[in-house]
Amino acid sequence: MNKMSLSADGIAVAHHYESCELEAYPDPGSEDGNPWTIGWGHTGPEVKKGLQWDQERANAVFKVDVGVAERCVLRMVTVPINQAQFDALVLFVYNVGATAFQNSTMLRKLNAGDYGGASSEFKRWNKNDGKVMKGLTRRRASEEALFDGAGATLAISVGAGIK
Repeated sequence: MNKMSLSADGIAVAHHYESCELEAYPDPGSEDGNPWTIGWGHTGPEVKKGLQWDQERANAVFKVDVGVAERCVLRMVTVPINQAQFDALVLFVYNVGATAFQNSTMLRKLNAGDYGGASSEFKRWNKNDGKVMKGLTRRRASEEALFDGAGATLAISVGAGIK
């Protein structure tokens, strides 16, 4: 697979769902508030209550985190994918992590050449601590639309249309 990178459409969808917070906050969907998050959805052992960043740091860390997700997709996907599919998969990995993606039915279907089956898997990833989350349901709908070829504006509107 060619060296691909997240496109402007992918960045727009990521920024729509992550929004940028310059002070660490607890995960609103988890029972215990973990993981703590800062910037454009960054988590890690260094992110704790009271941590503050400036916009420059948040943007720089976003690029690093996206790079990790990009390399994961490039390494794990063994079939040809287009830019829109790559963007959707990078956003998915950015949110759920490499291990979840590696073990997913989505990746298994995709690598078997079942692009439609892989696309339909996005909607299954809408829970946090076992509870369906409206924000994740919307996000997955946008990622699925992006995977299926929608641009950022349409993909975001697909997610926003879920009530």
